[in-house]
Amino acid sequence: MRCALYISPRHNERGNHAYSPRIELSDEERETLVKRSCGRSAPVRLVQYWVRRFNEDGFAGLREGERPGRPPALGEADLESLGLELRKAPTDFGYAQNLWDGKLLQVHLAQRYGAQLGVRQCQRLFTSLGFRLRKPRPVIAQADPEAQRAYKKTPADGGKG
Repeated sequence: MRCALYISPRHNERGNHAYSPRIELSDEERETLVKRSCGRSAPVRLVQYWVRRFNEDGFAGLREGERPGRPPALGEADLESLGLELRKAPTDFGYAQNLWDGKLLQVHLAQRYGAQLGVRQCQRLFTSLGFRLRKPRPVIAQADPEAQRAYKKTPADGGKG
């Protein structure tokens, strides 16, 4: 059985360049196809690996399986409870701050879950749990509200008049 492979360059979720196998070509056509599809000849060995996997296991051999890697610092249950905790004020947990930030989350994870994460990873965790960064608007101390209203371009009634 002759197999045809089309390689499509793409970016994976981390932004790295990756290659997706669809089907395979013969040995003579492989190198030409790879150069034409990807603009380089580097993944020829990768294509050879895909061909070997296809010849051994058919299309099932081209499916990506689980890969080993670092286990997550927090399990699914911990992430769910953390999401609920982050919806509460930090003062409910005895912290002096009023708003959650990466540094406070880092301390909270170390104390409550025993997880050692960096500040940037904690910031990413906010995003993965559905939160977004909102900075409080600055308030000028001892400002005159009457002078502020007079300075505004739009009237207080919303421009209706």
